Amino acid sequence: MSQFPIKFKGSSFTLFVVYLYNHEPEIVCKAIQSKLKQVPCFPKNMPIVLNIEALNQEVNWEKMKQAILATGLYIVGIIGCKHIALKKVMADIGLPILKEIKKQHHVNHNEFKTNKFKSIFNEELYNKTLIIKIPVRSGQQIYSRNADLVITGNVSAGAELISDGNIHIYGIMRGKALAGASGNHDCQIFCSSLAAELISIAGKYWVMDQIPKSFYYKSACLYLKDGVLTIQKLN
Repeated sequence: MSQFPIKFKGSSFTLFVVYLYNHEPEIVCKAIQSKLKQVPCFPKNMPIVLNIEALNQEVNWEKMKQAILATGLYIVGIIGCKHIALKKVMADIGLPILKEIKKQHHVNHNEFKTNKFKSIFNEELYNKTLIIKIPVRSGQQIYSRNADLVITGNVSAGAELISDGNIHIYGIMRGKALAGASGNHDCQIFCSSLAAELISIAGKYWVMDQIPKSFYYKSACLYLKDGVLTIQKLN
């Protein structure tokens, strides 16, 4: 046993960031509830970070905090808070200010100004593919923000894969896979061996009983066709 009762260690976590663009708590609450209904398997009390850069000091932040907590989300911190007075308001209602570390992206800015790149990136740079080379265990959640997600091993029941892009699973898929989490209807899910608890693309989902039995433990591709979840075998 260590002679010290506690120890501080640095670590890193994947958290969703909720960007606020409206100062009315009721409107924000309804918008969050609508978004969560698209992904019904999101865990309760999911920790989030609020980005308040687009709002000002005139918001009733206590009511905003309570409205967001009422949706089942748990606020662990605030980013985008630039004014000293606003920082004090956040401290008074018990919301810590986080320091955001900006990623450095190297792009050809001349190409980025073209219409082609504007439509792909939609004013936010697309990250490279996130590749996970170890099995994903029950209870683990992996989120690939603005990027595709590739899993080279098995995904256990009770594990969750969430991606704003496509999802590729090259092992046995027994957990939940949610592609197009930010609403992209063009995303797809590719499985080498499909036995998932839940499959979702842009909020359209099947639970295990809805997946055709002929596809169990088969290689398959799932996508949206005219807004309807569709499945086909991979050669």
